[in-house]
Amino acid sequence: MEAVAKLRNCPMSPRKMRLVVDNIRGRKVVDALGILKYTNKEAAVWLEKLVLSAVNNWEQKSDQVGAADDYELYIKTAFVDPGSIIYRFLPAPQGRAYRVRKRRNHVTIVVANRVALEEEAAKPE
Repeated sequence: MEAVAKLRNCPMSPRKMRLVVDNIRGRKVVDALGILKYTNKEAAVWLEKLVLSAVNNWEQKSDQVGAADDYELYIKTAFVDPGSIIYRFLPAPQGRAYRVRKRRNHVTIVVANRVALEEEAAKPE
């Protein structure tokens, strides 16, 4: 069973966010949270909340409250897409203007379990 959590319009460039997302992709949720806790980047704070949200979504979907450790949850998919860009202008010499691009991103995390749930095991195929 899978659960999805999405973060939309995060005010950070996608390139900076991908540096941290690449560290946690495919890892167990417990390991990923440990990595994010001790990563010294702003993206880690956003991603820690997002991973916890994905775990909570999985618990709500599977009716297994507090059983995330028992089913070996891992981060199945994690990717960052570019969002909208806000354009600002800075004054430049000789009456010109420099364009400043304030980038945003969208992050999607999919959490799945490696150990089968009781409901899935009980279903005949």
